[in-house]
Amino acid sequence: MTGIKILGPGSLLPDWVEALESLEFGSSWGKLDEFEILYLIDKHAFARWRAIPKLGEAELLRVAVLQTNRRTGIASRLMSESLKRLAANGCSSFRLEVRTSNLPAQKLYESLGWRQMSVRKAYYSDGEDALVYLVN
Repeated sequence: MTGIKILGPGSLLPDWVEALESLEFGSSWGKLDEFEILYLIDKHAFARWRAIPKLGEAELLRVAVLQTNRRTGIASRLMSESLKRLAANGCSSFRLEVRTSNLPAQKLYESLGWRQMSVRKAYYSDGEDALVYLVN
């Protein structure tokens, strides 16, 4: 498996990222917006972040792993490495929202030191609540 690559604001997504994003989330957000960074392990997994180092903040927007690569440690490696790189660039506070039904993701985040801080009622378009996690 190859190393972690980084794409910055304005970058177009590789085709495999768009396909995986559409498969996992129902659509692809496309090109990275201002402050967005994509960490990826080529053709296996990606993590999309919004990072504002001047404020010391970063938010995980989306993370996905190909079905055939799940339960191999790739998501843990990707999350750990992206957190280290974001911290090295000035971010010290990290946040994410996760569906209350997404128990595998919650388990992953908690294994990496994230902690649930609150609930956002009916956060998702289908009415499902989101759990807000933080790590400092």
